[in-house]
Amino acid sequence: MAAPLSIQLEFGGGAELLFDGIRKHQVTLPSQPEPWDIRSLLAWIKENLLKERPELFVQGDTVRPGILVLINEADWELMGELDYQLQDQDNVVFISTLHGG
Repeated sequence: MAAPLSIQLEFGGGAELLFDGIRKHQVTLPSQPEPWDIRSLLAWIKENLLKERPELFVQGDTVRPGILVLINEADWELMGELDYQLQDQDNVVFISTLHGG
């Protein structure tokens, strides 16, 4: 059983507007049988934090194109993307590079 994890989530570049305008969230992910990874984190965010228009944040089981994801200040592409296993005290940042016009 994976223990609960305390992580910090940050949303920027307009992504915070989907989360009541709140940029930083300190969250505790509950215990679950499998280790937490980014894929399960995204499902949890969609279920628990996302306030509106999920199609602007997620697409299928990943973030939609145009959202940059940083894990502890490193590009998630270097960390294994959806398969990265979260560690206690990780900092995960989502920055939207999409701008309306």
